[in-house]
Amino acid sequence: MFERKKSAGKIHALPIDAIRPSPFQARTSFDEQELAGLAQSIRENGLLQPISVRKTADGSYELVAGERRLRACKLAKMQTIPAILCNYSDERTAALGLLENLQRENLNPFEQAQGLRDVMVLWDCTQAEAAKRLGMAQPTLANKLRLLQLTADQRQFVLDNGLTERHARAVLRLPENRRSEALIMIAKRKMNARATDLYIDQLLNETPGKHRVSMVKDVRIFVNTIDHAIRLMTDNGVPATSHREERDGYIEYTVRIPTAAAQK
Repeated sequence: MFERKKSAGKIHALPIDAIRPSPFQARTSFDEQELAGLAQSIRENGLLQPISVRKTADGSYELVAGERRLRACKLAKMQTIPAILCNYSDERTAALGLLENLQRENLNPFEQAQGLRDVMVLWDCTQAEAAKRLGMAQPTLANKLRLLQLTADQRQFVLDNGLTERHARAVLRLPENRRSEALIMIAKRKMNARATDLYIDQLLNETPGKHRVSMVKDVRIFVNTIDHAIRLMTDNGVPATSHREERDGYIEYTVRIPTAAAQK
């Protein structure tokens, strides 16, 4: 399905201005200092690894893989660039661009998640099928995609404050209207991932406007077991949710666990 023509593989010196960026590029930001260093290396040593391109209907070329190299060559004021001409479909081009970023310089978690989502839409496939094609565990892919449940502002806050993917996943356990406030507190207190999990547990165990019901030891252990089970499912890609209310004389839990069909 993804085989190239036998003529593919030959290296061509193509005009840089004739090469368009890939429309499937997942990365949205590039480190300018790093690009400048790569450009200097290219000036001194040349480009050691060709980029990959495919020809378009209008006679120009579209990048398949190597955007960092292409940008660095432009900074180095090169007129032509070594390129391998490929004959790839849209879905293969998207997958290669994503895999190059995953395997070389890491995307931020949200670029990674969006890239995975875009590839799934292009392939029109389930999470399980996409994970198999990309060589990923399905729970890992599911966890990445869950990050897209955060708003654009929340994602940017995570990046601006040096929070990790695990911080972001922990906050997803909260209702939507409580996530931003939690992120602000996590950043303010400089919580690590473990402290964040405990903080989210605490928030989930609180009922606004009511005093918490004191619990005997055995009941507290059972409640903690439920919380741990929900967290274990979400950490492994099952978007389970729970809602707890403390009433007079009893604690009420509502647990929602999507079926396999609902997760696709």
